[in-house]
Amino acid sequence: MRFRTSLAAVVVLALATSWTSVALADESATVKLGGGWIALGIGANWGDGVLTFARYEYPFSIKGLSLGDFGAAGFTASGKVRGLDHAENFNGKYTTVGAALTVLGDGSAVTMRNEHGVTIDLVIATPGLKVSLVGAGIEMEIPPSSFAAARSLRAVERSRETNS
Repeated sequence: MRFRTSLAAVVVLALATSWTSVALADESATVKLGGGWIALGIGANWGDGVLTFARYEYPFSIKGLSLGDFGAAGFTASGKVRGLDHAENFNGKYTTVGAALTVLGDGSAVTMRNEHGVTIDLVIATPGLKVSLVGAGIEMEIPPSSFAAARSLRAVERSRETNS
């Protein structure tokens, strides 16, 4: 009888774990970002943003290079993130997928992907974001302290649930 009870507990635990993984993979993740760029043939992008994923907000930084551009501008943008199953996979170098920017009225849209298969469908509200035409792309990075803060919040939430 104990064997059957233990087996049932293991099956329930395995199912709960797999459902949690599926829920996280399907959960909607979004980004909001802003920054600027300046270029005289060779340019630089900079800025910051917030990734919202699995009920947590992760601040991140943006940096990158571009070639063949001239000018300067600021930008704000927001978008949906796809293919993100762990917040750590958000970090990476993003390059455009397919055609470059698509003009949409006063703004534009671009789809970018990083080396971990994370894709961002970004709508740029103010013109200015330059994703390199030569493949250098832009790098987005969540600092380690943000991951530690999210882990701490999860621990506090679990403690509250346990004590309730």
